Amino acid sequence: MRLDKYLKVSRIIKRRTVANEVCDAKHVEVNGKIARASYEVKTGDIIAIQMGSNLTKYKVLSVNEYAKKDEAANMYEVVS
Repeated sequence: MRLDKYLKVSRIIKRRTVANEVCDAKHVEVNGKIARASYEVKTGDIIAIQMGSNLTKYKVLSVNEYAKKDEAANMYEVVS
């Protein structure tokens, strides 16, 4: 699954267009490397998102095409 779509489905970022813009602005890293929106997310990846002065890291636990609101939080784990 594409990185921008994963961020939207997991509800880390609410809208796919915003997720795409954040990736284009080079504020997203996957496994320590700056990632584009087209990056294929895999289970076990560590996603780091820099929003302003906040840096948040997520570990990918599962990759689902669709997720209900209460299931979305089970797709990732906040690392820091």
